[in-house]
Amino acid sequence: MSEQGQNGLSVARLNQMAQAEFVDAVGWVFEHSPWVAYRAWELRPFANLDVLHQTMVDVVQQATEAEKLALLQAHPDLGAKVKMAEASVQEQAGAGLDQLTPQESDRFFALNQAYQEKFGFPFIIAVKNHTKTSILEAFSRRLDNSIPEEQATALAEVAKIAEFRLAQVFKSS
Repeated sequence: MSEQGQNGLSVARLNQMAQAEFVDAVGWVFEHSPWVAYRAWELRPFANLDVLHQTMVDVVQQATEAEKLALLQAHPDLGAKVKMAEASVQEQAGAGLDQLTPQESDRFFALNQAYQEKFGFPFIIAVKNHTKTSILEAFSRRLDNSIPEEQATALAEVAKIAEFRLAQVFKSS
């Protein structure tokens, strides 16, 4: 990952930020869960972007089960026509989820509902490098997981999403 982002944001700059400024800069990379950045700030300095990402992932792994569940529940349903974070809107559009046919929309709705009923949180997948078809295949396959297996899989996907989002923040200008 690049260490210098747009508007001069760098890991060195992040290391110097006050906690509130740090949370403003990177608190959004874990969907509606700025507490991850809040706690990560206390573990500065970060040698590079990979260390920052891993530190944030470690914060999530050390969180309570209730906090992990809340993080998972903060994610929107895939393909849903609901208000969601701008990053989620862009990510879903990149996989074509903003242009579902009525039949595809019905399929996503049914899978989202079945998944939510079984696991208690929305289906989460890092949609970058996925298509509607590959997402639907993963949806069907992951519905067979146990609750602990799927929670671990969903948290791993959240970590990938955060990595993609951090990479976007630090993309060379």
